[in-house]
Order: sequence, then C-alpha cells, then structure tokens
Amino acid sequence: MKILAIDYGRSKIGLATAEGPLAGPWKVVGLNELNEILKKEKFDKLVVGVSSGTMAEEQKKFAKNIGAETFDETLTTKEAQRLSLEAGMGRKKRRDMEDAFAAALMLQSYLDSNV
Repeated sequence: MKILAIDYGRSKIGLATAEGPLAGPWKVVGLNELNEILKKEKFDKLVVGVSSGTMAEEQKKFAKNIGAETFDETLTTKEAQRLSLEAGMGRKKRRDMEDAFAAALMLQSYLDSNV
C-alpha cells in the first residue's frame, strides 16, 4: 500500500511516503505542486496531519477536500527539528526539509498505530 502523508501549512507542505512499515521524508512543496502530484501519482491512502490550535480546523477541511484521513501531528515539527540537530544536519537542509521530516514522523506514528 502506497501512502502519502501531508504536513499541511499555509506556505509550505511537507510530504512523506511509505510503501511498507517505514515512513520516509519526500519533499516540501507549495499547494499548486501538491495538486499536480495528487493528479499524477497514485496513492492508496492520503493522511493529513492535524495539530492543535487554530490550524486544526483548516487542516481538517483540507483533508476532507482531498479525501484524506487525519492523524494527530502535534509537536512533530519540534521533534523533527530536534532530530535534525542531533544528526548534525546543516541549517539550510534542516529548514528546507523540516516539514517533510515532520510528515515522516507523523506517518511513522500512523503506521505504528495501525499495526
């Protein structure tokens, strides 16, 4: 099963994928590029991360519009930043990919919870 995880934000959208038991970061895109990916790629399941606070309703609406499930992503960006620092990743790469890393953490939690 090919799964796409989406860390939805107003300016950046992090993507991660899984075709088995392990999630991996893919890339960070804008909304237009995401729409193109969803048209071109075939995914069996879409999962949108939902945080707490004011973004949660926007994320739920977005998920509904694209036919995705939702899953809690609270604090995944902070965790992704921490893990990237521990791995010694350079600042630019951390900033460029942190939303994809957050999507991968969320997707891994999703996969682990659905075993």
